[in-house]
Amino acid sequence: MTEKLKNRIQAARQEISADLVLKHARIVNVFNGEIQESNVAIYDGIIIGIGPHYRGRVEMDLRGKYLSPGFIDGHIHIESTMLRPTVLAAALLSHGSTTIISDPHEIANVMGLSGIRFMLSESHDIPFDIFFMAPSCVPATHLETSGSILDADDLAALVDEPRILGLAEMMNVPGVLFGDQKVLEKIALFKDKILDGHCPSLKGPDLNAYLAAGIRSDHEIISQAEALEKLGLGMFIMIREGSSAKNMEELIPLVNPKNSQRFCIVSDDLHAEDIYNQGHLDFALRKAVKLGLDPVTAIQLVSINPAQYFGLSDRGAIAPGWKADLVVLDDLKQFNVAAVYKNGNLIVDKGEVLYFPVNKDTLDIPTGQRLKTGSLSPDSFKIPYNGGKSKIIELVPDQIITRMLETEPKTEKGFILSDVKKDILKLAVVERHSASGQTGLGLVKGFGLRRGAIASSVAHDSHNIIATGINDEDLFRAIEIVRDMGGGLCVVCNNQALAKVPLDIAGLMTSQSHPELIKQLKALKTALSQLECKLKEPFMTLSFLALPVIPELRLTDKGLVDVNKFKIIPLSTKH
Repeated sequence: MTEKLKNRIQAARQEISADLVLKHARIVNVFNGEIQESNVAIYDGIIIGIGPHYRGRVEMDLRGKYLSPGFIDGHIHIESTMLRPTVLAAALLSHGSTTIISDPHEIANVMGLSGIRFMLSESHDIPFDIFFMAPSCVPATHLETSGSILDADDLAALVDEPRILGLAEMMNVPGVLFGDQKVLEKIALFKDKILDGHCPSLKGPDLNAYLAAGIRSDHEIISQAEALEKLGLGMFIMIREGSSAKNMEELIPLVNPKNSQRFCIVSDDLHAEDIYNQGHLDFALRKAVKLGLDPVTAIQLVSINPAQYFGLSDRGAIAPGWKADLVVLDDLKQFNVAAVYKNGNLIVDKGEVLYFPVNKDTLDIPTGQRLKTGSLSPDSFKIPYNGGKSKIIELVPDQIITRMLETEPKTEKGFILSDVKKDILKLAVVERHSASGQTGLGLVKGFGLRRGAIASSVAHDSHNIIATGINDEDLFRAIEIVRDMGGGLCVVCNNQALAKVPLDIAGLMTSQSHPELIKQLKALKTALSQLECKLKEPFMTLSFLALPVIPELRLTDKGLVDVNKFKIIPLSTKH
């Protein structure tokens, strides 16, 4: 180690040659906010100097292109991309990302610690850094059935894992506020590490109490007033720009020179198609600058800021002694990625990944997990009508929050039906882990389907099978298809499968390549057009309707959940 350090110092002093010198670069300095024209010297994967006189065994002339630190996503769920970690890493590299921090609570809710260990193993020793946060809520609440339960004793096995940075988003806000012993034990276990938050709309004394537990961030902020209160109380604000939840337009105007170090940009849940068609943090940077944010400040939000928040002191900047994770950009407006260097090695050139070790034959991929639903039939989805108004889950465009709507349902012969004219459809969540046959039934407004049904085994956070549709026969058939293929997505019409996407890893991710997944998803969208669905990402929207920690109304396998009251409520109530 000391010999390596000695050589590094010698290279910095120009006593020996650098491995690589990037010449004539416009360096984005995230410390002083300036653009510096100079050369960058790299030795053994570390930046060892900045200046005009460095020479290296290899020299690359950037010809005035911009050189940025590698992009860092501080909060992303790998499972939501439906790509396995190595395949996702290769995809993100081409967009300038070199590090992500992931919360694997999706696979943990299905497989427990074995799922987390799969994610760690699959992402080990690759030219891309994936760090994790230990899932705090498996299950997220007592209002759903998960495939696993992780308490503090289970999580203790992860505390000393080098790539586990802390405790992931604490979604169980009531558990914190009311001093639930099991919740507090998890917080205490990670008290010396990072504690991420998840507290939409929390304010006043309750917010103070939540922060007093040591929680330091939130990515669920949707209004400026909420952000300002949380910012003023010391929270690190993660501005989310994902496939379904988009908060950048609302929150970017709050970023200014006085507070910019307290913000970062994250994707949270990002669809594989959006990565393929738009990009990752490079897309977010384009949007942020278009909304008026200074380009260097925008880069700080995806580099030095998340690095410092998570204690990753070796990356996020271009300076001597820092990791040589670098992105070559054509400009600071479109953020077109010309090249990416990881640990000083050229890994992306002209937008193409040069090499990446993805060998599924040598990895322990938990494929073919059987989904168990118990005995079902079309009659399983009949909803008796007992009079009065029904509570409807109303979608909110571009957000994962919902509203509670009450209205007279469409009925026939004592049963509630989907009402296509009013865009109110049946919604079902079927328990998939223990074959209990337990099924939650509800109504949702906003999908715009005029025929058929859609179903998915991606249903945050317990990932039971969720489906919505026009009639009971198609609902049953869609759920049956998802079960029989071991998890995935499908579109059904007139009892026939129009398209399906198998997800053979825990019913959440595919072992296929990114292009192959995109091909399957395109076929899915073509099928969706036949159902006249009006949502851009209906499956992403569907996946959040079972998450009983986001206001106002959700559906789990146990029934309809009033999130504000944190309890199961009846679908219909007599006057």
